[in-house]
Amino acid sequence: MKVFKFGGASVNSVERIQNLPSILQQYSNESLVIIISAMGKTTNALEKVAEAFYNNDKTNALQLFTVIKQQHVTTAKYLLIKNYNACFAQLNDFFTEIEWLLHDKPVREFDYYYDQIVCVGELLSTAIISHYLNEVNINNEWLDARDIIKTDDNFRDANIDFTKTTIAAKNLLSVNQSSVIYLTQGFIGCTDENESTTLGREGSDYTASVFANILNAESVTIWKDVEGIMNADPKQFPDAQFIAELSFSEVIEMAYYGAQVIHPKTIKPLQNKRIPLYVKCFSDAALPGTIIHNRQIKNLPPIIVIKEKQALIHLNSTDFSFVGEQPMASLYSSFNDLKIKPNLIQTGAINVQLCMDDKNEKIEKLAFATNELFEIQVEKNLTLLTIRHYNESLLQQMIEGKEIVLRQQTKDTVQVLYR
Repeated sequence: MKVFKFGGASVNSVERIQNLPSILQQYSNESLVIIISAMGKTTNALEKVAEAFYNNDKTNALQLFTVIKQQHVTTAKYLLIKNYNACFAQLNDFFTEIEWLLHDKPVREFDYYYDQIVCVGELLSTAIISHYLNEVNINNEWLDARDIIKTDDNFRDANIDFTKTTIAAKNLLSVNQSSVIYLTQGFIGCTDENESTTLGREGSDYTASVFANILNAESVTIWKDVEGIMNADPKQFPDAQFIAELSFSEVIEMAYYGAQVIHPKTIKPLQNKRIPLYVKCFSDAALPGTIIHNRQIKNLPPIIVIKEKQALIHLNSTDFSFVGEQPMASLYSSFNDLKIKPNLIQTGAINVQLCMDDKNEKIEKLAFATNELFEIQVEKNLTLLTIRHYNESLLQQMIEGKEIVLRQQTKDTVQVLYR
């Protein structure tokens, strides 16, 4: 059993969907679980629907959703002939489910409605693709991930109940069959009350790793629009280097510092069972891609991560007392409560400097939560540079002409905040 995950970019057009059979035919003797994301920018579009609904703008919400409906029906028409009617009936069920909700008035918190609306993106894409694959004789069984991925009700960042999910998965999937294909959704789950949930950032990758862990899969492959993992964002660095092999721990470090690779929560279920993860190119499946596994890799190139739109929060103790255990414990408790992930922290005797993504709402909430302990000043429009496996020559090249606001470094990693 292998697990494949195709992201939104790999299914964002009719042509790219039509490329899927050429990949899957190479694994015709394998049993596969295929996880598919929403098409292209569908999630962003559904977020606007959720926002309009929550703002009591029903008319706009329905108009925005009508555009999404039309896009998916058009895609189905281009892809399908004999299976179109069955596909449209399935799509229409999902459309109706959302439209019923949009005719109501919001009485619960935004995150609840976000999950009920946004989750339909994955359901629509997988319905179309499942019918298309069946039409081109790649037989598969479509599954609703909400029947398998059981979660709590922490909407927009739900936690998976592994015990219930394992039971559901083993009841619905026959892992001993040869050459069987199951097709389902990433990113979404369901509570005991049958309320849809989403799993947070990189939720589809996480779904793939959860299935792999539960089913003791041979491997997981994430199909992307790049040849594999690079040492920097190729959009920012045209000469970025391809990395053929990485360790689980290295990828976790990269993700922690903001590299758009694989989220740490995706790694843990794989690392626990030593299941290798491949990152491969969907437009050229012959390329070897990157393998991520338990082996430590030496002589890696410098790995560069740049995070723009950063804010530096200066927290100064209100009475000039030392920043000791109690203030820091209170500060970290606020991070947890407000779901804030600092990108860099530096402490002094009577102050703390905190670099985080520049999100006004989060900054204001943090200021309110800590105002009895700290006076707060904020610097904005900053950029955070992180280099793992750095050398001094590269660092000087990267910060030349910049005004350095803060710098931290260890043997392996240097971080510089600049304007």
